[in-house]
Amino acid sequence: MNSNYSKVSTAIVIAFAMSGVAHADETVKIGEVAPTTGQIAHLGKDIENGARLAVEEINAKGLTINGQKVTLVLDAQDDAADPRTATQVAQKLVDDKVVAVVGHLNSGTSIPASKIYSDAGIVQISPASSNPAYTQQGFKTTYRVVATDAQQGPALATYAAKSLKMKRVAIVDDSTAYGQGLANEFEKTAKSVGMNVMSHDATNDKAVDFRAILTKIKGENPDAIMYGGMDATMGPFAKQAKQLGLRAKVLGGDGACSEKLADLAGDATDNIVCSDIGMALQKMPGGKAFQAKYEKRFGEPVQIYAPFAYDAVFIAIDAMKRANSTDPAKILAAMPGTDYKGVIGETTFDSKGDLKHGVISLYDYKAGKRTLIDVMQM
Repeated sequence: MNSNYSKVSTAIVIAFAMSGVAHADETVKIGEVAPTTGQIAHLGKDIENGARLAVEEINAKGLTINGQKVTLVLDAQDDAADPRTATQVAQKLVDDKVVAVVGHLNSGTSIPASKIYSDAGIVQISPASSNPAYTQQGFKTTYRVVATDAQQGPALATYAAKSLKMKRVAIVDDSTAYGQGLANEFEKTAKSVGMNVMSHDATNDKAVDFRAILTKIKGENPDAIMYGGMDATMGPFAKQAKQLGLRAKVLGGDGACSEKLADLAGDATDNIVCSDIGMALQKMPGGKAFQAKYEKRFGEPVQIYAPFAYDAVFIAIDAMKRANSTDPAKILAAMPGTDYKGVIGETTFDSKGDLKHGVISLYDYKAGKRTLIDVMQM
C-alpha cells in the first residue's frame, strides 16, 4: 500500500474520530439575571448562587437529552435593578442563545425584559418578581415560582388588621413597580377590612433620609406604617422611625424580608413584621437540606430567593427532558405541563404562568433573627 495514501487515510480517520469527540457533548446555556451590584446586590447574588448550585448539581449527575450528553453553562448577568440595563441584558442573553432564563429579581426589571424574551420565544422564570402585571401581558414565555402582590398585599393587610388589631395605617412606597404595586394591593385590602388609611406617600429606591415623611406620619399617629420597597431602604426607614419616637409597627413585603434587614435596621427590627412570597425555608419540603448545601458551597446564609432560583433551573430542565429537546421553542411548549416537586414544594402553573397554589409566610424579628409567625395558603 502507498505509504502516503496510508498516512492520509489515517489522518482522515483520526480527524473524524476527533470531530466525533468534539461534538459528543452539547453545551447549553441557561440565562440568569439579577442585580449583583448596587444596594440589593446581596439579594441578586442569592439568586445567582441558587441557580449556580442547580447547574453544578445537574452537571455532576449528568444530563442526557435525545441521546446526547448535555453540559449546562450558567450565563449570569447583572441588571443592577435598572429597567434600561435589564432590557440590554435580556437582549444579550437572546444573542448568547440561552434556552431559558431564570430572572429577573425586581418586577421593574422583569416586566420590560419580558417583551424581549417573548419576542425571542425563550421561557422566563422569575424567582422573585411579584407584581401581577408581569404575567398579565399575554406572553406565553412568562412564569414565576413565587406568589403575587395580589396575594401578598392582602395577606399582610389582613394579618395587620385581624391578628395585630391595627386600626390606623400610613403607607409609603418606593415608586418602583414592585414597591408601588405591593403598597396599592395592601391599601385596597386594608380599606376593605376596616382599617383607616391615614396617608400614602412616595419616596424612591435610592433614598437614605426619610425623616420628613416620618415626621409628617408621626403627627398622624398610626398603629402601623406599611413600607413598599426593598431591605436596603426599609432598614434605614425603620431605624429612623424609631429614632423619631414612632411606636407604630413597620410592615414590609418580601423585598424587605431578608436576613440582612437586621443589619440595616439595627434594633428597630424588633418592631418589624414582614411577608415573603413563598413557604419559609425551614418549612419547605427540601428546605433544610438545601440550606445546608447552600451554606457549605457559598459560606453564607440564604437571604430569600436562592431556593426559588434553584428550583427554577430544575423546572426549565424538567421541561427540556419532557420535550426531549434543547430547542427553546420545544422547552417553552412543554412548560404548561409542569408538575415539579422540588425544594420549594410542588410547582404547577395556571394559564398565565402564575403558581396555582401560592403561599405567603409572615415573619417578625427576635433579637435580630427572622422568625416565622404564620403561613397563609392563598
